[in-house]
Amino acid sequence: MRAAIALSVALTVAGCSGTDTKYDKTAGWSAEQLYTDAKAEMDAGGWNDARDRLTAIESRYPFGVYAQQALIDLAYVNWKDGENEQALAAIDRFQQMYPNHPGTDYMLYLKGLINFTPASAFMSNLTGQDPAERDPKGLRASYDAFNELIKRFPQSKYTPDAQQRLTWLVNAIAMNEVYVARYYYERGAYIAAANRAQTVITDFEGAPASEEALVIMSASYGKLGMTDLQNDAQRVLKTNYPDSTMNEQTLLTDKSWWNPFSWK
Repeated sequence: MRAAIALSVALTVAGCSGTDTKYDKTAGWSAEQLYTDAKAEMDAGGWNDARDRLTAIESRYPFGVYAQQALIDLAYVNWKDGENEQALAAIDRFQQMYPNHPGTDYMLYLKGLINFTPASAFMSNLTGQDPAERDPKGLRASYDAFNELIKRFPQSKYTPDAQQRLTWLVNAIAMNEVYVARYYYERGAYIAAANRAQTVITDFEGAPASEEALVIMSASYGKLGMTDLQNDAQRVLKTNYPDSTMNEQTLLTDKSWWNPFSWK
Protein backbone atom coordinates (compact mmCIF):
# COMPACT_ATOMS: atom_id res chain seq x y z
CA MET A 1 0.00 0.00 0.00
CA ARG A 2 2.81 2.40 0.93
CA ALA A 3 4.60 1.66 -2.33
CA ALA A 4 1.42 2.33 -4.32
CA ILE A 5 0.85 5.68 -2.60
CA ALA A 6 4.48 6.74 -3.18
CA LEU A 7 4.21 5.82 -6.86
CA SER A 8 0.98 7.77 -7.20
CA VAL A 9 2.51 10.89 -5.62
CA ALA A 10 5.58 10.63 -7.83
CA LEU A 11 3.48 10.39 -10.97
CA THR A 12 1.36 13.36 -9.89
CA VAL A 13 4.43 15.53 -9.25
CA ALA A 14 5.97 14.50 -12.55
CA GLY A 15 2.75 15.35 -14.36
CA CYS A 16 2.54 18.81 -12.76
CA SER A 17 6.14 19.66 -13.53
CA GLY A 18 5.65 18.59 -17.10
CA THR A 19 2.73 20.92 -17.67
CA ASP A 20 4.77 23.90 -16.39
CA THR A 21 7.53 23.41 -18.94
CA LYS A 22 7.12 25.52 -22.07
CA TYR A 23 7.87 23.65 -25.25
CA ASP A 24 10.47 25.33 -27.46
CA LYS A 25 10.38 24.00 -31.00
CA THR A 26 13.61 25.84 -31.84
CA ALA A 27 15.67 23.96 -29.26
CA GLY A 28 18.74 22.65 -31.02
CA TRP A 29 18.28 24.82 -34.09
CA SER A 30 21.39 26.22 -35.71
CA ALA A 31 21.92 29.98 -36.10
CA GLU A 32 21.14 29.61 -39.79
CA GLN A 33 17.84 27.84 -39.07
CA LEU A 34 16.84 30.50 -36.55
CA TYR A 35 17.69 33.32 -38.93
CA THR A 36 15.89 31.74 -41.87
CA ASP A 37 12.77 31.32 -39.77
CA ALA A 38 13.10 34.88 -38.44
CA LYS A 39 13.25 36.28 -41.98
CA ALA A 40 10.16 34.31 -42.95
CA GLU A 41 8.29 35.72 -39.95
CA MET A 42 9.46 39.25 -40.81
CA ASP A 43 8.22 38.88 -44.37
CA ALA A 44 4.85 37.77 -43.01
CA GLY A 45 4.67 40.51 -40.40
CA GLY A 46 5.00 38.07 -37.52
CA TRP A 47 6.96 40.45 -35.34
CA ASN A 48 6.65 38.50 -32.08
CA ASP A 49 7.97 35.23 -33.50
CA ALA A 50 10.64 37.06 -35.48
CA ARG A 51 11.76 38.80 -32.28
CA ASP A 52 11.95 35.45 -30.46
CA ARG A 53 14.12 33.90 -33.19
CA LEU A 54 16.45 36.89 -33.40
CA THR A 55 16.79 37.08 -29.64
CA ALA A 56 17.58 33.37 -29.58
CA ILE A 57 20.42 33.93 -32.05
CA GLU A 58 21.84 36.67 -29.82
CA SER A 59 21.76 34.48 -26.72
CA ARG A 60 22.78 31.13 -28.23
CA TYR A 61 25.27 32.23 -30.88
CA PRO A 62 26.56 35.64 -29.69
CA PHE A 63 29.85 35.58 -31.58
CA GLY A 64 28.81 34.48 -35.06
CA VAL A 65 28.01 36.50 -38.15
CA TYR A 66 24.32 35.77 -37.71
CA ALA A 67 24.37 37.54 -34.34
CA GLN A 68 25.43 40.78 -36.00
CA GLN A 69 22.69 40.67 -38.61
CA ALA A 70 20.18 39.49 -36.01
CA LEU A 71 20.80 42.64 -33.96
CA ILE A 72 20.22 44.82 -37.02
CA ASP A 73 16.97 43.02 -37.80
CA LEU A 74 15.93 43.07 -34.15
CA ALA A 75 16.07 46.86 -34.17
CA TYR A 76 13.92 46.92 -37.30
CA VAL A 77 11.40 44.41 -35.92
CA ASN A 78 10.98 46.35 -32.69
CA TRP A 79 10.46 49.58 -34.62
CA LYS A 80 7.85 48.01 -36.91
CA ASP A 81 6.10 46.55 -33.87
CA GLY A 82 5.91 49.95 -32.20
CA GLU A 83 8.53 49.12 -29.58
CA ASN A 84 10.68 52.21 -30.14
CA GLU A 85 12.57 52.06 -26.86
CA GLN A 86 13.57 48.46 -27.50
CA ALA A 87 14.57 49.35 -31.05
CA LEU A 88 16.80 52.17 -29.84
CA ALA A 89 18.32 49.89 -27.22
CA ALA A 90 19.19 47.35 -29.93
CA ILE A 91 20.79 50.09 -32.02
CA ASP A 92 22.86 51.28 -29.06
CA ARG A 93 24.08 47.73 -28.41
CA PHE A 94 24.97 47.33 -32.07
CA GLN A 95 26.95 50.59 -32.16
CA GLN A 96 28.87 49.62 -29.04
CA MET A 97 29.64 46.09 -30.16
CA TYR A 98 30.28 46.70 -33.87
CA PRO A 99 31.40 50.33 -34.35
CA ASN A 100 32.91 49.66 -37.78
CA HIS A 101 30.26 47.32 -39.16
CA PRO A 102 29.20 47.90 -42.82
CA GLY A 103 25.61 48.18 -41.63
CA THR A 104 26.30 51.19 -39.43
CA ASP A 105 24.84 53.59 -42.00
CA TYR A 106 21.52 51.76 -41.90
CA MET A 107 21.47 51.73 -38.11
CA LEU A 108 22.06 55.49 -38.01
CA TYR A 109 19.29 55.97 -40.55
CA LEU A 110 16.92 53.77 -38.53
CA LYS A 111 17.81 55.67 -35.36
CA GLY A 112 16.95 58.90 -37.11
CA LEU A 113 13.63 57.52 -38.33
CA ILE A 114 12.61 56.22 -34.91
CA ASN A 115 13.16 59.64 -33.34
CA PHE A 116 11.82 61.56 -36.33
CA THR A 117 8.16 61.58 -35.37
CA PRO A 118 7.68 60.44 -31.77
CA ALA A 119 4.06 59.51 -31.17
CA SER A 120 3.36 62.34 -28.73
CA ALA A 121 5.94 64.87 -29.88
CA PHE A 122 3.52 67.58 -30.88
CA MET A 123 0.18 66.43 -29.53
CA SER A 124 0.31 69.41 -27.17
CA ASN A 125 -0.88 71.48 -30.13
CA LEU A 126 -4.16 69.60 -29.86
CA THR A 127 -4.34 69.16 -26.10
CA GLY A 128 -3.46 72.72 -25.14
CA GLN A 129 -0.35 71.74 -23.18
CA ASP A 130 1.96 74.61 -22.22
CA PRO A 131 4.44 74.70 -25.13
CA ALA A 132 7.20 75.84 -22.80
CA GLU A 133 7.03 72.33 -21.30
CA ARG A 134 7.46 70.58 -24.64
CA ASP A 135 10.75 68.73 -25.03
CA PRO A 136 12.15 68.52 -28.58
CA LYS A 137 14.62 65.86 -27.43
CA GLY A 138 13.39 63.35 -30.00
CA LEU A 139 13.82 65.80 -32.87
CA ARG A 140 17.35 66.65 -31.75
CA ALA A 141 18.24 62.96 -31.43
CA SER A 142 16.91 62.43 -34.95
CA TYR A 143 18.95 65.38 -36.19
CA ASP A 144 22.12 64.00 -34.58
CA ALA A 145 21.64 60.55 -36.13
CA PHE A 146 20.95 61.83 -39.64
CA ASN A 147 23.77 64.35 -39.39
CA GLU A 148 26.24 61.63 -38.37
CA LEU A 149 25.03 59.43 -41.23
CA ILE A 150 25.56 62.21 -43.78
CA LYS A 151 29.03 63.07 -42.50
CA ARG A 152 30.33 59.52 -42.11
CA PHE A 153 28.62 57.90 -45.08
CA PRO A 154 28.06 60.53 -47.80
CA GLN A 155 27.74 57.80 -50.46
CA SER A 156 25.22 55.70 -48.55
CA LYS A 157 21.92 54.97 -50.26
CA TYR A 158 20.20 56.30 -47.14
CA THR A 159 21.95 59.69 -47.25
CA PRO A 160 19.69 61.51 -49.78
CA ASP A 161 16.57 60.85 -47.72
CA ALA A 162 18.44 61.73 -44.53
CA GLN A 163 19.43 65.08 -46.06
CA GLN A 164 15.81 65.93 -46.84
CA ARG A 165 14.72 65.02 -43.35
CA LEU A 166 17.60 66.97 -41.85
CA THR A 167 16.47 70.12 -43.63
CA TRP A 168 12.99 69.70 -42.19
CA LEU A 169 14.38 68.97 -38.73
CA VAL A 170 16.42 72.17 -38.62
CA ASN A 171 13.33 74.26 -39.18
CA ALA A 172 11.15 72.05 -36.98
CA ILE A 173 13.47 72.52 -34.00
CA ALA A 174 13.76 76.23 -34.76
CA MET A 175 9.98 76.54 -35.02
CA ASN A 176 9.64 74.83 -31.68
CA GLU A 177 11.73 77.65 -30.22
CA VAL A 178 9.60 80.22 -32.04
CA TYR A 179 6.42 78.64 -30.70
CA VAL A 180 7.72 78.88 -27.15
CA ALA A 181 8.88 82.47 -27.75
CA ARG A 182 5.42 83.37 -29.02
CA TYR A 183 3.85 81.72 -26.00
CA TYR A 184 5.98 83.90 -23.70
CA TYR A 185 5.20 87.00 -25.72
CA GLU A 186 1.46 86.47 -25.56
CA ARG A 187 1.70 86.21 -21.78
CA GLY A 188 3.80 89.34 -21.32
CA ALA A 189 7.11 87.60 -20.58
CA TYR A 190 8.94 89.77 -23.09
CA ILE A 191 12.50 89.12 -21.93
CA ALA A 192 11.97 85.35 -22.14
CA ALA A 193 10.32 85.78 -25.55
CA ALA A 194 13.22 87.84 -26.90
CA ASN A 195 15.78 85.35 -25.58
CA ARG A 196 14.07 82.35 -27.16
CA ALA A 197 13.72 84.20 -30.45
CA GLN A 198 17.41 85.13 -30.29
CA THR A 199 18.25 81.43 -29.99
CA VAL A 200 16.64 80.82 -33.37
CA ILE A 201 18.70 83.57 -35.00
CA THR A 202 22.02 82.42 -33.55
CA ASP A 203 21.60 78.62 -33.61
CA PHE A 204 19.53 78.13 -36.78
CA GLU A 205 20.88 80.74 -39.17
CA GLY A 206 18.99 80.80 -42.44
CA ALA A 207 16.07 78.67 -41.25
CA PRO A 208 12.64 79.92 -42.41
CA ALA A 209 11.67 80.19 -38.75
CA SER A 210 14.02 83.17 -38.48
CA GLU A 211 11.36 85.47 -39.95
CA GLU A 212 8.92 84.82 -37.10
CA ALA A 213 11.76 85.01 -34.59
CA LEU A 214 12.76 88.49 -35.77
CA VAL A 215 9.18 89.69 -35.55
CA ILE A 216 8.94 88.41 -31.97
CA MET A 217 12.27 90.02 -31.08
CA SER A 218 11.23 93.37 -32.50
CA ALA A 219 7.84 93.31 -30.76
CA SER A 220 9.33 92.15 -27.45
CA TYR A 221 12.01 94.84 -27.42
CA GLY A 222 9.32 97.37 -28.27
CA LYS A 223 7.27 96.29 -25.25
CA LEU A 224 10.37 96.59 -23.06
CA GLY A 225 11.16 100.06 -24.36
CA MET A 226 14.50 98.93 -25.81
CA THR A 227 14.27 101.05 -28.93
CA ASP A 228 17.79 100.45 -30.24
CA LEU A 229 17.42 96.67 -30.07
CA GLN A 230 13.96 96.91 -31.62
CA ASN A 231 15.32 98.94 -34.52
CA ASP A 232 18.16 96.45 -35.01
CA ALA A 233 15.69 93.55 -35.19
CA GLN A 234 13.51 95.43 -37.69
CA ARG A 235 16.53 96.29 -39.83
CA VAL A 236 17.65 92.65 -39.98
CA LEU A 237 14.06 91.58 -40.76
CA LYS A 238 13.75 94.02 -43.68
CA THR A 239 17.18 93.12 -45.01
CA ASN A 240 16.59 89.36 -45.03
CA TYR A 241 12.84 89.35 -45.65
CA PRO A 242 12.07 92.49 -47.68
CA ASP A 243 8.62 91.19 -48.66
CA SER A 244 7.62 90.13 -45.15
CA THR A 245 4.12 91.12 -44.09
CA MET A 246 4.46 89.84 -40.53
CA ASN A 247 4.02 92.21 -37.63
CA GLU A 248 2.81 92.19 -34.06
CA GLN A 249 -0.84 91.95 -35.10
CA THR A 250 -0.40 88.96 -37.38
CA LEU A 251 1.78 87.38 -34.71
CA LEU A 252 -1.12 87.41 -32.28
CA THR A 253 -3.95 86.53 -34.65
CA ASP A 254 -2.46 83.97 -37.06
CA LYS A 255 -2.69 80.50 -35.51
CA SER A 256 -1.96 78.47 -38.65
CA TRP A 257 1.70 79.41 -39.04
CA TRP A 258 3.00 75.85 -38.69
CA ASN A 259 1.62 72.40 -39.26
CA PRO A 260 3.88 70.09 -37.24
CA PHE A 261 2.34 66.95 -38.71
CA SER A 262 3.63 67.62 -42.23
CA TRP A 263 7.36 67.41 -42.83
CA LYS A 264 7.58 67.80 -46.61
